[in-house]
Amino acid sequence: MNDRRKSDRPIVATKPANKAGEPAAERVERRGLAKGKPPGQNANRAQDRANVQSALGRIRQAALKDKRQRFTSLMHHIYDLSMLREAYYGLKRDAAPGVDGETWREYGEDLDSNIAELSGRLRRGAYRAKPVRRVYIAKADGRMRPLGVTTLEDKIVQRATVEVMNAIYETDFLGFSYGFRPGKSQHNALDALYVGLLTRKVNWVLDGDISSFFDGLDHEWLVKFIEHRIADQRVVRLIRKWLNAGVLEEGRWTCSEEGTPQGGSASPLMANVFLHYVFDLWVHHWRKTRAKGDVIVVRWADDFVVGFQHRSEAEWFHRELVERFTKFKLKLHPEKTRLIEFGRYAAENRKRRGKGKPETFNFLGFTHICGKKRSNGMYTVKRRTMSKRKRAKLKEVKTELKKRMHQPVPEVGKWLRSVVGGHNRYYGVPMNQPSLSSFRFHVGRYWYRALRRRSQKKRLTRVRMRRLIDKWLPPAIVHHPYPLRRLGVIT
Repeated sequence: MNDRRKSDRPIVATKPANKAGEPAAERVERRGLAKGKPPGQNANRAQDRANVQSALGRIRQAALKDKRQRFTSLMHHIYDLSMLREAYYGLKRDAAPGVDGETWREYGEDLDSNIAELSGRLRRGAYRAKPVRRVYIAKADGRMRPLGVTTLEDKIVQRATVEVMNAIYETDFLGFSYGFRPGKSQHNALDALYVGLLTRKVNWVLDGDISSFFDGLDHEWLVKFIEHRIADQRVVRLIRKWLNAGVLEEGRWTCSEEGTPQGGSASPLMANVFLHYVFDLWVHHWRKTRAKGDVIVVRWADDFVVGFQHRSEAEWFHRELVERFTKFKLKLHPEKTRLIEFGRYAAENRKRRGKGKPETFNFLGFTHICGKKRSNGMYTVKRRTMSKRKRAKLKEVKTELKKRMHQPVPEVGKWLRSVVGGHNRYYGVPMNQPSLSSFRFHVGRYWYRALRRRSQKKRLTRVRMRRLIDKWLPPAIVHHPYPLRRLGVIT
């Protein structure tokens, strides 16, 4: 019985003993794999990853060597089996399915044959992009943001294409562009903005936002920009297929000649390529040739902040930016785009003119404020959690607590721990501790109300509630260092 079971298992040879003297007579012991473990899976994944990184490294070196080179042969990297398999494993396991209803786990049940079949269709040009399923999520201001849910195979192909294109464009993108780029986060953009406002001669800030950018992105201009670097028409046709796939909403298919649905793997890169040529290169040239004073720029997707030393240059830049965007069918949001006085001398100058405190602006979830240090009274930039964002999150927690009212206390406590902990990890910047404490206090208060409503017989005392809050809700801790310190370490 035992012999038959051993013979059914895959055979793996173990290393001979480290003894000299009887190597010829000693046979290598044969041992089976652990039960339920597929043979060679980890080795294959590691080999795929090595092959992919090697190919991307060659593309990156060629793009870095010649900034004007147009790549004529890229498609074979996209339909490479290793690239497609790595793209599959890079997707979210529990993401919502597209119009075909296929999930990540279902596709992976026969992964090798599915990937091989997909690679064949890409090689033959038989691949067809499927429509995007439209869903809506609520924004902090009460409006609904449209998102597109692509099918699993489209996600795989888009992710593989983005990996190849990133190897080229990451050598071209400028340093003040942070949105959706590998190795860059929101806090990198926030650090750069803080350091620029603190160390450069900035007296005026243009807080800009592009109106309906993802919905109004022009397809023809986008393809022209892509062809500056990519001459492989098979890749260009692949991108056109995604742009023209259309949207499926409530059973109705619609196609548009402009816009790219948010939510797909390719949309962030398409947006960065478009704004690289429309905004980044133009701003970089403008501040080098037109500006006399200091100019700082930080951009995250379609949100950007530009700081100026002189008001005249800020107004001049604003007028020319409107003309520039009009040429490429873009428009600045009239309510979210503002030119404000902000900087080291803003408070004194406004006081001299009989005006109030300097205005504030919002960027990446934080309200930026002209302030002073407690220790020496010197100028600094204070960052507070946007009140709109905090109220929206607290409203979401309050609604969810009503649904979880009768769940066990430890289960709700674990969920609230993740909510408060995630909030602290993002908003835990220096000088924002009062806002973190306020968020934790209100979460505890809503939890207290929910627990008291569970029963009218036995009321929950405040002492016991305080113990629950101390046990489950993380304290308000600053997780991020001062930007000058972190940026100094990075650079």
